[in-house]
Amino acid sequence: MQICGAGSYLPGKPRLSADLDSIHGLDPGTVRHLTGVESRHFCGDQDDQISMGVAAARRAMKEAEVDHTDIDLIISAAAVPYQPIPSTAPLYQRALGIADGTAYAFDINSTCLSFVTALDVCEGLFAGQRYKTALIISSEVASRALPWKTHPGVAGLFGDGAAAVVVRKGGRALTTLTRTYPSAYESCGIGAGGTRFDFHRDEPTFAAHALFDMEGKDLFRVTARYFTGFVDDLIARSGWHRDAIDLVVPHQASPRALSRMIRQCGFAESQVLNISATVGNQVAASIPFGLCQARSHLAAGSNVLLLGTSAGVSFGGVALIL
Repeated sequence: MQICGAGSYLPGKPRLSADLDSIHGLDPGTVRHLTGVESRHFCGDQDDQISMGVAAARRAMKEAEVDHTDIDLIISAAAVPYQPIPSTAPLYQRALGIADGTAYAFDINSTCLSFVTALDVCEGLFAGQRYKTALIISSEVASRALPWKTHPGVAGLFGDGAAAVVVRKGGRALTTLTRTYPSAYESCGIGAGGTRFDFHRDEPTFAAHALFDMEGKDLFRVTARYFTGFVDDLIARSGWHRDAIDLVVPHQASPRALSRMIRQCGFAESQVLNISATVGNQVAASIPFGLCQARSHLAAGSNVLLLGTSAGVSFGGVALIL
């Protein structure tokens, strides 16, 4: 499978942590101190999840030199959909002018690892001989449902953005590894919005679970115990050594999480893309957004490791050659 085009999109102007201190009535310097994030982008009146995804997709298609008639598979890879039903991908198909019946469009949600999962699924579908050219779009409005009143150190981590790639059948096979550790399932998520809580029967409980919640200690416990071994196994499967990796593109969870990951996994800081301080945590858009930035300065044939964790809790990674 070959990534033949990539594009990204950021809405509006950077929103500084100092601005968020003022908006939410916090002491100056609070958000930056708690999160390590200096700025991030938020959707305004001019952007939404679909418009961001379409903008990123058009840039990816332009770089890949494909048009709407070439795409036969569209995957929306995001943690939060535009609405619960129908799925989001058909909206991208319509907005991009891809005609009825000429592509299959569906969603994948493995939270922050949705893009990694989408790559894995694409490779499997390509092997079945049914599809040749896929468009993967990760667009996230992560600035919604944040717990500013109770947990500003969590709320201040997130930023909005989108990224998309065009992938074609053929080329080198990916090395993919994913594992799930559900013992920490409750440590990160938004409880309301599915079938767990009924808005009509118990509106207060529904509302209480409508904001994002994260218990950092539980997540740290799982990652500290298992993540280094997971990375070792992924690298071994790829047949690479650490010094053969030109760049690691990790999920930009937070500046501090990235620093800890670099130390624990034995990477050199120069090997790891770290843009979390300027764009924040873009959830599922984080890894493909980073990949877009990396492609601009990496030569063809570079060894790239996509790496991340997600709510649930899952670990995922892909070894690919650009």
